[in-house]
Formats: sequence, C-alpha cells, structure tokens
Amino acid sequence: MNLNNSTITVLLIDDHPVVRDGFRRILENTPDIRVVAEADDGETGYSLYREYKPDVVVLDLNMPGIGGLETIRRIRAHHPDAHILVFSMHANETMVQRALEMGATGYLTKQGGLGQMVQAVRQVRLGRMYIDPEHVSGAVSDKQLHDAAMNPLSELSKREFQLFKLMAEGNSISEIAEILSISSKTVGVHHTNIMKKLKLQNATQLVRLAIHCNVIES
Repeated sequence: MNLNNSTITVLLIDDHPVVRDGFRRILENTPDIRVVAEADDGETGYSLYREYKPDVVVLDLNMPGIGGLETIRRIRAHHPDAHILVFSMHANETMVQRALEMGATGYLTKQGGLGQMVQAVRQVRLGRMYIDPEHVSGAVSDKQLHDAAMNPLSELSKREFQLFKLMAEGNSISEIAEILSISSKTVGVHHTNIMKKLKLQNATQLVRLAIHCNVIES
C-alpha cells in the first residue's frame, strides 16, 4: 500500500466483521484515509497498534476479552500521543466520561450512523476533541464531561470502574484477573472497595446499578 505523508492511517477494532467492513468502505472512499489493519478484540488491536502505529484508532467499547476501555488504557499507557475515536452504541454520560478519562480523543454513537466518521477521524487525527453533536450532547453536557458529581459511579477510580463493568457483565474474580492480567487477590481487594464505595450488599444490587447507569443492558 502506497501512503504519502498526508494520508491518515487507521486501525479498526470491532468484533463485528460487518461493522468493520462498513467503517472501511466509508473511510477508504476518501483520498486521504487508509485502513492499515483490523482486529476483532482488544488484545489483538493493542498488538496491531504497536506494530502499525496508525494515526487514528477507531474502536467499539463492547468487545470480548479486555474490552474497549482497557484497550484504550493500554494503548495510551504506552503511547500517550495515540489518537483514539470511540464508535459505540452507548450514548450515556457514564460511558462517555469513562472513555474520555481513559484517553479517547473522540466519541461517536452508532445512533448517529457512519456519516460523521470521516469528519471525526480527521479531527481526532489533529488531536481535537470530537463528540457526536446530536446524540451525545443530550446525555452529556460540557460540564458533565468534566464533573461527574451527580453520577453514582463517580466515586470509582478508572480501574475500579473497569472491574465494576466486568463484574456487572457476570465475570468471576478469576476471569477478571485473567482479562486484566492482574492477580485474583488484587481483584478481590478492588471488589471489596467497590462494594463499600457504592454501598452495595450483593451482586444483584451491583447489576441493578449498572443497568440503571446504562453501563450494561438489561
């Protein structure tokens, strides 16, 4: 593939081949954008990022394995200048906030369709924040992007929120430890802290809160 200095290179990370195909078709229908690699899970996506060093990563949040939030964290931890655009079904304030906190530069919702994709990729490539103006603005105000005081999950750290989501999805302590490459003991400590911070008594209450905050679907 011949790429000149003005070409924006993109890595797609999404577990649905049809979705990735749609991304690729729209992006490569422009003269200045090329998809250089694709992955169907976060682990593979992280490895491909290190191999290709693309200008922009486009990823979903709901994927098997480490998931989108952890993928963002890992990429930004080793490559602080990475430009990452989330394309997700979630338009609620909790998920947008967490994605931005992890290091995403932009956030599009699937309700908004693919029409904004090219503009968003170009903006994110320049290091400019791009938030879906129609579908995210109703869920997240400018103040809410920086202040989660009214959010019951705002007490959680970035790592604790990752574990909260994984627990709500039904993963066991050992499964979470494997997904995040940490010890089961560490997961257990986080679990205890999460339950105390959120004043939860059991897993059922945790799941209900996750559904209430639109972290998972009912």
